[in-house]
Order: sequence, then structure tokens, then C-alpha cells
Amino acid sequence: MPTVDIVQLLVSPLHRYEGRPADGPVPVDGDELVARIEIRRELGIVGDRYFARPAHRNAAITLMAAENLPVDIDPAADLRQTRRNVLLRGVDIDAYIGSTVSLDSGEGPVLLALRRAARPCAWMDTTIGPGAQRALRGKGGVRCTPHSDGTLTLGPAVFTVLPH
Repeated sequence: MPTVDIVQLLVSPLHRYEGRPADGPVPVDGDELVARIEIRRELGIVGDRYFARPAHRNAAITLMAAENLPVDIDPAADLRQTRRNVLLRGVDIDAYIGSTVSLDSGEGPVLLALRRAARPCAWMDTTIGPGAQRALRGKGGVRCTPHSDGTLTLGPAVFTVLPH
């Protein structure tokens, strides 16, 4: 079974990119990067801004490939700028849109339906640097619906594409 690395996990209780990018992001207290996330079926990540929001049920969690971060624009680019939830190394997650996958970081599998592309917005040019929005087109991550309860933690995880 293929192994990937869960490099970062982000839980944000508030929507930081409101209004115009020129106004800058809403400040946050503390660090949104965490070592583990609790996922609830059909609801999302406990404590995240999109948890149990009807408009976001099919896009409650966003996965992104670490290899697609525009580190040539900003070497420090990470989930705090892209606002994705799970950063994976070792899989081209964007290639699996339409699939259901299992991620198991050691506490049991979490099933995720990969619904649609997470399209980068103009904020990327503000938070990462000029050209970041364009650099992330087609590889900005995947919006998912969780199909099981579970926990994801930093470190190695078994990645499995489930049969249809």
C-alpha cells in the first residue's frame, strides 16, 4: 500500500480571507497548524470554519500536495497561506478528483470523497507573492466530503484509492 506523509494540518475557526486582498487577512490568535485533526462524517473537521456548514458539506476538507506549493515564489509557503486543511507529500492528489480515498495515519482509515478542484483565488498573490494564483491553477488541491469519522495526525499515512 502506498505511503504518503501528512506534512501539515490546519484548523481555522474563522474565515481569514474576507473582503479585498489589498486589505490583508483577518488576524488570528495562536497558530492554526495542529498535530491532529478530528473528522466527522459529512460535517468536516471539528473546530474548523466550515464544520457542519450546509453550504460547505461537499467541500468541508481540502487536501493539497506539498509538491505543488509555490516555494519558488515564497520558500515559506504553507497551509497558512493557501488555507487548505491537509498537506500531503508523495501523492498528486489533484489527479484523483472524482475518487474516494482512504487515509490512515495510524488511528484507522478516514474515507474522503474527492469532489472538486480547490481553485486558487487572488488572495494567493497577496499572502504568498505575485504569481502564486497562476502557479496554483490546476494544482491548488481538492475539496472533499468526509465519509467516515476519524482522526488524522502528522507523519506517515497509508493512502488508498477505493474502487467505485
